[in-house]
Amino acid sequence: MLLLVTGLCGVGALAYLGVQEALRARLASDGMAAPTMKLERYEGGTLSLADLKGKVVMLDFWATWCPPCQAEMPSLVKLAKEYEGKGLVFVAASRDDMPDAPMFVQEFILSRMPELAPYVVYAPDELAAAFQVTALPTLYFLDREGRVVDAQRGMLDEAALRRRVEQALGL
Repeated sequence: MLLLVTGLCGVGALAYLGVQEALRARLASDGMAAPTMKLERYEGGTLSLADLKGKVVMLDFWATWCPPCQAEMPSLVKLAKEYEGKGLVFVAASRDDMPDAPMFVQEFILSRMPELAPYVVYAPDELAAAFQVTALPTLYFLDREGRVVDAQRGMLDEAALRRRVEQALGL
Protein backbone atom coordinates (compact mmCIF):
# COMPACT_ATOMS: atom_id res chain seq x y z
CA MET A 1 0.00 0.00 0.00
CA LEU A 2 2.82 2.40 0.91
CA LEU A 3 4.51 1.65 -2.39
CA LEU A 4 1.29 2.47 -4.27
CA VAL A 5 0.85 5.79 -2.44
CA THR A 6 4.50 6.71 -3.03
CA GLY A 7 4.15 5.85 -6.71
CA LEU A 8 0.99 7.94 -7.06
CA CYS A 9 2.66 10.90 -5.34
CA GLY A 10 5.60 10.61 -7.73
CA VAL A 11 3.30 10.51 -10.76
CA GLY A 12 1.39 13.51 -9.38
CA ALA A 13 4.61 15.48 -8.88
CA LEU A 14 5.76 14.71 -12.44
CA ALA A 15 2.38 15.75 -13.83
CA TYR A 16 2.52 19.03 -11.88
CA LEU A 17 6.04 19.77 -13.15
CA GLY A 18 4.94 18.93 -16.69
CA VAL A 19 2.00 21.33 -16.48
CA GLN A 20 4.26 24.07 -15.06
CA GLU A 21 6.79 23.54 -17.85
CA ALA A 22 4.02 23.64 -20.48
CA LEU A 23 2.71 26.92 -19.08
CA ARG A 24 6.23 28.39 -19.04
CA ALA A 25 6.79 27.22 -22.63
CA ARG A 26 3.85 29.35 -23.76
CA LEU A 27 5.51 32.50 -22.41
CA ALA A 28 8.20 34.53 -24.15
CA SER A 29 11.43 32.58 -23.96
CA ASP A 30 14.44 33.43 -21.86
CA GLY A 31 16.87 35.59 -23.77
CA MET A 32 14.18 37.38 -25.80
CA ALA A 33 14.96 41.09 -26.10
CA ALA A 34 12.24 43.46 -24.93
CA PRO A 35 10.52 45.42 -27.72
CA THR A 36 11.60 49.04 -28.07
CA MET A 37 8.14 50.59 -28.44
CA LYS A 38 7.18 53.70 -26.46
CA LEU A 39 4.56 53.12 -23.76
CA GLU A 40 2.25 55.82 -22.45
CA ARG A 41 2.72 56.43 -18.72
CA TYR A 42 -0.22 56.98 -16.34
CA GLU A 43 1.41 60.11 -14.93
CA GLY A 44 2.22 61.47 -18.39
CA GLY A 45 5.05 61.07 -20.84
CA THR A 46 6.33 57.83 -22.29
CA LEU A 47 8.58 54.98 -21.30
CA SER A 48 10.50 52.53 -23.43
CA LEU A 49 11.77 49.28 -21.96
CA ALA A 50 14.92 49.87 -24.00
CA ASP A 51 15.54 53.03 -21.95
CA LEU A 52 15.80 50.86 -18.82
CA LYS A 53 18.97 49.04 -19.88
CA GLY A 54 21.34 48.80 -16.94
CA LYS A 55 18.41 48.08 -14.61
CA VAL A 56 16.57 44.85 -13.82
CA VAL A 57 12.94 45.26 -14.86
CA MET A 58 10.01 43.62 -13.10
CA LEU A 59 7.31 43.86 -15.79
CA ASP A 60 3.83 42.96 -14.58
CA PHE A 61 0.89 42.68 -16.98
CA TRP A 62 -2.28 43.33 -14.97
CA ALA A 63 -5.76 44.87 -15.14
CA THR A 64 -8.00 46.69 -12.69
CA TRP A 65 -10.77 44.09 -13.15
CA CYS A 66 -8.46 41.12 -12.33
CA PRO A 67 -8.82 39.90 -8.70
CA PRO A 68 -5.45 38.04 -8.61
CA CYS A 69 -3.78 41.15 -10.04
CA GLN A 70 -5.35 43.28 -7.31
CA ALA A 71 -4.25 40.82 -4.62
CA GLU A 72 -0.65 40.64 -5.90
CA MET A 73 -0.13 44.37 -6.54
CA PRO A 74 0.63 45.48 -2.94
CA SER A 75 3.51 42.97 -2.78
CA LEU A 76 4.85 44.09 -6.16
CA VAL A 77 4.84 47.75 -5.10
CA LYS A 78 6.42 46.90 -1.73
CA LEU A 79 9.23 44.94 -3.39
CA ALA A 80 9.72 47.63 -6.05
CA LYS A 81 10.34 50.21 -3.34
CA GLU A 82 12.51 47.86 -1.29
CA TYR A 83 14.82 46.84 -4.15
CA GLU A 84 14.89 50.08 -6.15
CA GLY A 85 18.28 51.00 -4.67
CA LYS A 86 19.69 47.69 -5.90
CA GLY A 87 18.73 48.40 -9.51
CA LEU A 88 15.14 47.12 -9.78
CA VAL A 89 12.57 49.02 -11.84
CA PHE A 90 8.90 48.06 -11.63
CA VAL A 91 6.65 48.53 -14.67
CA ALA A 92 2.95 47.82 -14.11
CA ALA A 93 1.63 47.33 -17.64
CA SER A 94 -2.15 47.82 -17.61
CA ARG A 95 -4.16 45.62 -19.95
CA ASP A 96 -7.43 47.43 -19.30
CA ASP A 97 -9.39 47.95 -22.50
CA MET A 98 -8.52 51.04 -24.48
CA PRO A 99 -9.68 53.75 -24.93
CA ASP A 100 -11.17 53.61 -21.40
CA ALA A 101 -8.04 52.26 -19.69
CA PRO A 102 -6.93 55.65 -18.30
CA MET A 103 -10.33 56.10 -16.62
CA PHE A 104 -10.29 52.58 -15.10
CA VAL A 105 -6.69 52.89 -13.93
CA GLN A 106 -7.26 56.34 -12.44
CA GLU A 107 -10.27 55.09 -10.49
CA PHE A 108 -8.29 52.10 -9.21
CA ILE A 109 -5.30 54.21 -8.20
CA LEU A 110 -7.34 56.93 -6.50
CA SER A 111 -9.63 54.55 -4.62
CA ARG A 112 -7.30 51.63 -3.82
CA MET A 113 -3.57 52.15 -4.47
CA PRO A 114 -2.22 55.69 -4.85
CA GLU A 115 1.35 54.36 -4.45
CA LEU A 116 0.97 52.42 -7.73
CA ALA A 117 0.75 55.58 -9.87
CA PRO A 118 4.45 56.08 -10.75
CA TYR A 119 4.80 52.52 -12.04
CA VAL A 120 1.82 52.33 -14.42
CA VAL A 121 2.04 52.27 -18.20
CA TYR A 122 -0.64 51.29 -20.71
CA ALA A 123 0.31 48.08 -22.51
CA PRO A 124 -0.89 48.03 -26.12
CA ASP A 125 -1.83 44.78 -27.81
CA GLU A 126 1.53 44.73 -29.61
CA LEU A 127 3.43 44.61 -26.32
CA ALA A 128 1.15 41.92 -24.89
CA ALA A 129 1.58 39.87 -28.07
CA ALA A 130 5.37 40.21 -27.98
CA PHE A 131 5.36 38.84 -24.42
CA GLN A 132 2.69 36.22 -25.24
CA VAL A 133 0.34 37.51 -22.55
CA THR A 134 -2.82 35.39 -22.68
CA ALA A 135 -3.80 35.55 -19.00
CA LEU A 136 -3.42 37.97 -16.12
CA PRO A 137 -1.37 38.51 -14.13
CA THR A 138 1.73 37.67 -16.15
CA LEU A 139 5.09 38.71 -14.74
CA TYR A 140 8.44 39.01 -16.50
CA PHE A 141 11.90 39.87 -15.31
CA LEU A 142 14.29 41.50 -17.74
CA ASP A 143 18.02 41.55 -17.05
CA ARG A 144 20.24 44.62 -17.25
CA GLU A 145 20.57 44.06 -21.01
CA GLY A 146 16.77 44.09 -21.51
CA ARG A 147 16.42 40.36 -22.08
CA VAL A 148 13.88 38.00 -20.48
CA VAL A 149 15.38 35.97 -17.63
CA ASP A 150 12.22 34.78 -15.85
CA ALA A 151 8.48 34.65 -16.41
CA GLN A 152 5.39 33.60 -14.49
CA ARG A 153 1.76 33.36 -15.48
CA GLY A 154 -0.53 33.63 -12.46
CA MET A 155 -0.32 35.21 -9.05
CA LEU A 156 2.62 34.70 -6.69
CA ASP A 157 2.76 35.32 -2.96
CA GLU A 158 5.23 37.84 -1.56
CA ALA A 159 7.83 35.23 -0.59
CA ALA A 160 7.88 33.75 -4.11
CA LEU A 161 8.05 37.24 -5.63
CA ARG A 162 10.95 38.15 -3.35
CA ARG A 163 12.89 35.02 -4.40
CA ARG A 164 12.40 35.90 -8.05
CA VAL A 165 13.39 39.54 -7.53
CA GLU A 166 16.56 38.53 -5.73
CA GLN A 167 17.39 35.91 -8.35
CA ALA A 168 16.91 38.45 -11.17
CA LEU A 169 19.11 40.96 -9.31
CA GLY A 170 21.75 38.29 -8.65
CA LEU A 171 21.50 38.66 -4.86
